[in-house]
Amino acid sequence: MADLDQTALLVRIAEALERRCPPPAPTLGLGEARAYVFDARSRALRPVARVSRIDFELLCGIDHVAAILLDNTRRFARGLAANNALLWGARGMGKSSLVKAVHGLVEAEGLPLILVEIHREDIEHLPQLLLALAAVDERFLLFCDDLSFDAGESSYKSLKAVLEGGLEGRPSNVLFYATSNRRHLMPRQMIENERSTAIHPGESVEEKVSLSDRFGLWLGFHACNQETYLAMVERYASHFELEVAPAALKHQALEWATTRGSRSGRVAWQFIQDLAGRLGRRLDG
Repeated sequence: MADLDQTALLVRIAEALERRCPPPAPTLGLGEARAYVFDARSRALRPVARVSRIDFELLCGIDHVAAILLDNTRRFARGLAANNALLWGARGMGKSSLVKAVHGLVEAEGLPLILVEIHREDIEHLPQLLLALAAVDERFLLFCDDLSFDAGESSYKSLKAVLEGGLEGRPSNVLFYATSNRRHLMPRQMIENERSTAIHPGESVEEKVSLSDRFGLWLGFHACNQETYLAMVERYASHFELEVAPAALKHQALEWATTRGSRSGRVAWQFIQDLAGRLGRRLDG
């Protein structure tokens, strides 16, 4: 029994020492690639030879927010002031697709910009990653897809500090874009629980939802209607030259949406993939 107590004590001491010692800076290993994924386990950037994305011109139904994000990204790539952006709202409406499409278009225009994706579960390593990126003479678009926090998580506090408010803040050569289904990045249940249990509910709730205030741009994505959904399908079909009569295309697209129980850009793209397969066509590019 005494041996078990000593082992537990040694583990606690080791963990305490690890917390006091700052982790080593990530090994960037930048090369010819223009997109990378941050690997928290190896603390390095893994190059992405080909980014899975849709051309900017193919995005439909989000023209207003797309123009805002594109303008913000162009300004940053040119070395001008720009805002961090939170893309929030309905699932499948092109939030992450827009970020990747904007990066592709800006790069195609000759504005140098490296895309770096960091996974939501690795956000606690963000301060070390930013420190490493700040030392490189490049401009980086840091992207986190499906960012949200659940009850009991505290990593959002470090994100608040590096976005705005900390002594060092965000490096001038790094811009942070995040997508989320939640406007305040926290589940409503978590916010309501704080209101009902905290001694000072207003202060407690403000401390949690203030994370989203660190994003200068809030771009909302909302569920599309039938007209917009069909416009998405028609734009895809035209681009990939899928030979289907307009009436048949509309009928099949609506039937596909009915079976899925929803209409969105993702559903439209899934329908096009199914249609292309049935027609014996590939969707290269």
